[in-house]
Amino acid sequence: MKQFIAGLLFLFIYSDAFCWGFYGHQKINYLAVFLLPPEMISFYKTHIDFISTHAVDPDKRRYAIKEEGPRHYIDIDQYGSFPYPGLPRRYDSAVACYSEDTIQSHGIVPWWVQIMQARLTNAFKTKDAIKILKLSAEIGHYISDAHVPLHASHNHNGQYTGQHGIHGFWESRVPELLAEHTFNFWIGKADYLYRPDQFIWDRVLESAAAADTVLTTEKELTNVFPADLKYAFEERNGIVIRQYSSAFSIRYNELLKGMVERRMRQSIYAVASFWYTAWVNAGQPSMKNLESKVLTEEEVNELNELNRLWREGKVKGRSCD
Repeated sequence: MKQFIAGLLFLFIYSDAFCWGFYGHQKINYLAVFLLPPEMISFYKTHIDFISTHAVDPDKRRYAIKEEGPRHYIDIDQYGSFPYPGLPRRYDSAVACYSEDTIQSHGIVPWWVQIMQARLTNAFKTKDAIKILKLSAEIGHYISDAHVPLHASHNHNGQYTGQHGIHGFWESRVPELLAEHTFNFWIGKADYLYRPDQFIWDRVLESAAAADTVLTTEKELTNVFPADLKYAFEERNGIVIRQYSSAFSIRYNELLKGMVERRMRQSIYAVASFWYTAWVNAGQPSMKNLESKVLTEEEVNELNELNRLWREGKVKGRSCD
């Protein structure tokens, strides 16, 4: 009975493990703060807990509205062959070419990042501290999603190749196991992005190019790795569950030649650079004495509702199973 329950927990965790997982998204936003210039870093460091904690709000919103899901990915391999020249990079042109229903069904993450960037820029212009914090936290999530290879593939959880669970394996299990003691997060500083639209599309294309490696490497390792050692019962959040073993995860990371670490580092750099670019485009407003007002009752209620729906575990729209 205990093994049966643990198996169910394994399926739950990895079928609903979105993107970088809660750990990854929070870590990326947290570390991005330290890449900012002196004019920005004081404000962001003061509110670093908010920015990192609320990095996962977009994933929670997937349990609230079905429109949220497509903002996290793009099944770009549904538009022909790499580098997908037939897919217009402008949203209106893409809709005119394929229809809005088609575009939405395959995901809109590169376009949504640009919308969030415009909103963040406006928040800087109006010096709205709460909006700056909320939008910084959330755009960090979408930018990081664009760096995940399986977020640029219709085979997003190995469902077409008999690799169900690889979504959470690459994005959650590997970084949670290795990031703190193995990954190098000394990155440098944020840069101004002269073409943020082109920048995010380049990251999506990199993800698309890496998706096949993510899948084939896991399958090849599974074929040679002792079957009884692929999974292990380990404690997670105080509960013993069945998940990919440490040995299998470490070997997989080695065979990927540091891909997870590289994409995580690139995410951190990209998030900080988008924040910095929004601030510059807003006219580099002073961040000194920029007080964050208390959340309104409506905003508090919205966050509480997100948490309630997330705990119920009913994803609206496409999940990762």
